[in-house]
Amino acid sequence: MNTKPLLKPSRPLFSSGPCPKRPGWNANAIEKLAYLGRSHRAKKPLQQIKTLIELTGEILELPKGYRVAIVPGSDTGAFELLMWSLLGKNETTMLAWESFGNDWAEDAVDQLNLADCRVHRAGYGDLPKLTSVARNSDVCFTWNGTTSGVRVPNANWIEKNDDRLVLCDATSAVFSQELDWEKLDAVSFSWQKVLGGEGGHGVIVLSPNALKRLTTYNPERPLPKIFRLVKDNSLIEGVYQGETLNTPSMFCVADALDSLLWIKELGGLTETIRRSNENFECLQGWVDQRSWIENLASDPGNRSNTSVCLKFSDHRFVALNQDQKNHFVKEFVGLLEAEKAAFDIKGHRNAPPGLRIWCGATIDLDDIKKLLPWLDWCFYEIISSY
Repeated sequence: MNTKPLLKPSRPLFSSGPCPKRPGWNANAIEKLAYLGRSHRAKKPLQQIKTLIELTGEILELPKGYRVAIVPGSDTGAFELLMWSLLGKNETTMLAWESFGNDWAEDAVDQLNLADCRVHRAGYGDLPKLTSVARNSDVCFTWNGTTSGVRVPNANWIEKNDDRLVLCDATSAVFSQELDWEKLDAVSFSWQKVLGGEGGHGVIVLSPNALKRLTTYNPERPLPKIFRLVKDNSLIEGVYQGETLNTPSMFCVADALDSLLWIKELGGLTETIRRSNENFECLQGWVDQRSWIENLASDPGNRSNTSVCLKFSDHRFVALNQDQKNHFVKEFVGLLEAEKAAFDIKGHRNAPPGLRIWCGATIDLDDIKKLLPWLDWCFYEIISSY
């Protein structure tokens, strides 16, 4: 007998983007903090943006000389800005093992037309051979593959070399994983992941080496205004002081500031990493005791602690054709949503049919624990008809 669970998560929100708000979040509190209807160039709104930038660097414990800026277009716009502004001087190596990494690789080849570009790919669940990157090659990679649940275990494979740049899309890694900033030159992320912020805005972090490249290398390609960080071969310093490249939402700015203040009150980066790890370990411990589901990441050392991707391993599911598998997953997540037990846990459209459950710092461990019996119930409720 497949007994339906009695308890449900207090917040059945497990989306991998936009991700759940922090516990205790309140829109009215954000409204009071935000300079709504004000110019982002005015003194107090500008100071709030500057405070947000400074607090970002403080909480992330960035090395001396690293600069932070807020840019348009979420993480996608932020990483495109980095690619279009910095690549082309050296040979480039693109590492791709999930949807967004593949997008960056295609753009490097088809849009930027980089003359000397190598692409190393791996399928969903695996990493390419990281040590294959040449010492003098610029490199682009995703620290945590949001759509595959696979992350790099560390930055030991990156050999420090001031003659090249390392570009990193870290949008579902920052604030939940330890990044080796000294090995990274140009990093992008967005507020709507681990911070649980709003979409549409991106953040870039630049090393002194990347700042030097900006002022000494002029790529032979047109740059849209929202990508320009340099004027007359000099840095546009205001960008790092809150003078954004275009108009930001002051509600989103206040919302991101609220999230950072929450992290600071919790105890900083150590605590948000701990929360994410605890959530993941709870979920993975449950997976390890089930025969019908597995982590998509083949190597335990490469498994994401935020965007956890799971695949159905039951022989009845494996025997289904592709259309049947897609329908099964749709039915699975639909039943959970109808029961209001879990929302938005379907795997990414480009990934193998399965689940993706966000375990980042804004998720409470108790909600993960209450979700797990629902996953069991839902599976056995549906698989019996296949």
